[in-house]
Amino acid sequence: MKKIKGHHEPGMITGKPLSLGGLALRQDATAMGCFYMIESMVKSLGWSSTGLKVAVQGFGNAGSYIAQRLQAAGHKIIAVSDSRDAVMNPEGLDVLALMDLKKQRLPLDAGESGSKIDNQTLLTSEVDLLILAALEDQITDLNADKVKAKVIIEMANGPVSASADKILFEKQVMVVPDIAANAGGVTGSYFEWAQNRTGQILDDEYLVNKLKSNMRSVWDRIYGLYEAKGKRVDLRTGAYILAVQRLLEAEKARGNI
Repeated sequence: MKKIKGHHEPGMITGKPLSLGGLALRQDATAMGCFYMIESMVKSLGWSSTGLKVAVQGFGNAGSYIAQRLQAAGHKIIAVSDSRDAVMNPEGLDVLALMDLKKQRLPLDAGESGSKIDNQTLLTSEVDLLILAALEDQITDLNADKVKAKVIIEMANGPVSASADKILFEKQVMVVPDIAANAGGVTGSYFEWAQNRTGQILDDEYLVNKLKSNMRSVWDRIYGLYEAKGKRVDLRTGAYILAVQRLLEAEKARGNI
């Protein structure tokens, strides 16, 4: 881009090193945003703010950070997996120890935190929250009927298939859709882009509070519509309804409809 424009254009890409106009918040933005949304969800559902049982599929950047944040908030992480291994401990895993194993490029079962399990055992474990932070199509019509989690959080893109959505809705398993649950990442990218475009460096505390406010607002609007519809539509459909309404309002304001 610099060769094309003839000058530095840091806003053309996000996730840059700090020395090149990057944003410290960006590294943890996806997990941070998801954490704030889970906090709002727990409050809306009337659940306890501590002590929830959680399984995390995908112990990479986003998955490990959300596990760390939830454990620090007093919740119990009983199962995690990465591309190689999955481990479980009904009494709670040591997330920091598992993160240290990852840094050393060791398998998750190399420590003493939990016992080795397979991926399907994790996906069908009896937990309050199942956080999917790995690949798409992990819950499909082949295993949706076996899911025992009360709520599924889509931190990855498309981990629950369309056919599984219907099965889970009938089972009253709530699915927090990816377009909401992992929106902290693109929000952090927007903050970085905006700073690069304006040259204004905003305070980290301000950005964190802004992210928190945005994520909680998204949840409140989606859940509010879900309740207004008598809980007859799932959260994903509700999110799409809100998005289409905003597009129509903009088109109407432009005089196009």
